[in-house]
Amino acid sequence: MTDRQLRRLEGVRACVFDAYGTLFDFASAAARATDVPEDKRAALTALWRDKQLQYTWLRSLQSRYADFWQVTGDALDFALETLELDGSSRESLMDLYLGLELFPEVPEVLSALPASGVRTAILSNGSPAMLDALVARAGLANAFDAVLSVDAIGVFKTHPKVYQYALDTLGLPANAIAFQSSNAWDAYAASDFGMHVVWCNRYGQRRERLPGAPDFEIRTLAELPELLAANA
Repeated sequence: MTDRQLRRLEGVRACVFDAYGTLFDFASAAARATDVPEDKRAALTALWRDKQLQYTWLRSLQSRYADFWQVTGDALDFALETLELDGSSRESLMDLYLGLELFPEVPEVLSALPASGVRTAILSNGSPAMLDALVARAGLANAFDAVLSVDAIGVFKTHPKVYQYALDTLGLPANAIAFQSSNAWDAYAASDFGMHVVWCNRYGQRRERLPGAPDFEIRTLAELPELLAANA
């Protein structure tokens, strides 16, 4: 028996997922944008995402909250101008962001989790309207016990209030929650807050030099049910 098989998540009563990059592929918006030159789509994805995250952190530091829809649009405007792309593609790109593709393993994983005796939730920077659109378009309306947006508290990840919001809503202590994120900064922050954390390192990132230490590092969410098997 491997160390991985011996070490499983214990006492977990809810699995809470980040949305963007963890359940939904943020790269799929620009990748499907027919009005953006194919050779510019990867650069657009990278810059759009970088500025989107930077604006969430900077707005949190400035105490100047704006919802994620505005932040996403502002980041897209910056990226389009920087890459000298036609701004007429803005509307279609924003619409594509409301229908990001699921990572292929997600539906099966979500359908398997109830057998492990856990509740499921999303905890995301996304605005309620953005998350509702994603979940509905992906056919996951019945897959979650709660879909939680930071809009309810007016500050973005990685502020501790975000993780506390999940605890308060689910009525659980931090050590009864497994938090899954593909974003290393998010995974480390949730770990530092006290949650069990499974870092879904889809993009082969290096580990962060930040407080916290994820309990597990996996490459896709398909590996998650095995870690919860002891709870069944």
